[in-house]
Amino acid sequence: MSAIYDEIGVDYSQLRKPDARISSRILEALGSAETVLNVGAGTGSYEPRDRQVTAVEPSLEMIRQRPPSAAPVIQGSAEYLPFEDDSFDAAMAVLTIHHWADKQCGLAEMRRVTRGPIVLLTFDPACRCAWLNDYFPELVTLDEGQMPRLSDYPNWLGPVRIEPLPIPHDCTDGFLYAYWRRPAAYLDEAIRSGISSFWRIGQVQEGLDKLARDLESGEWERGYGELLALDELDLGYRLVIAP
Repeated sequence: MSAIYDEIGVDYSQLRKPDARISSRILEALGSAETVLNVGAGTGSYEPRDRQVTAVEPSLEMIRQRPPSAAPVIQGSAEYLPFEDDSFDAAMAVLTIHHWADKQCGLAEMRRVTRGPIVLLTFDPACRCAWLNDYFPELVTLDEGQMPRLSDYPNWLGPVRIEPLPIPHDCTDGFLYAYWRRPAAYLDEAIRSGISSFWRIGQVQEGLDKLARDLESGEWERGYGELLALDELDLGYRLVIAP
């Protein structure tokens, strides 16, 4: 079974540490569920520690990095969940649906095995992180191609509630737009290695060189310095909650 994180997931657990503020929103959305399925579970970020969690993850590299305290994990994909109907009180999937081969099928499987709420942390491809997209315009095309539109979720899951998830300026989880107020972080190859979007768009050196020049000259701050006064920013991350 192949998964891109078998190639790019080295040190992922150190780069993608769950942010407590995001975690609290996910826990709130899970409600009183006692048994939870985590699909595309990665290294176990955001798995609630006070529930009975079962994880499904396709990448052996991600499974290898799960700590001993993490939930039991099965190697598998969202499209073929090896569980009986209505096996779990709730299910969750965090920043993973864009990697699924068949998103509609994966969500149907989650609905099949789940009695209660399905909680997804995803991204609205209609949104932008303006300054990062200026340096790496390929990210816009990538998101439009790989991210479901928000209108897809009610078509696939039935009624849903969609909530914005502003990202704090000091977010500890190093996903794509987490460093929106720390632009120099994107110059660090180690940080980029934990962000699948940079791996997918390939050649990024031209954008990196321009960003480095603009940070040194002050051009970045002249163009985007108002961001430095913000504590959090809505960058398009969304919680999609299907009851």
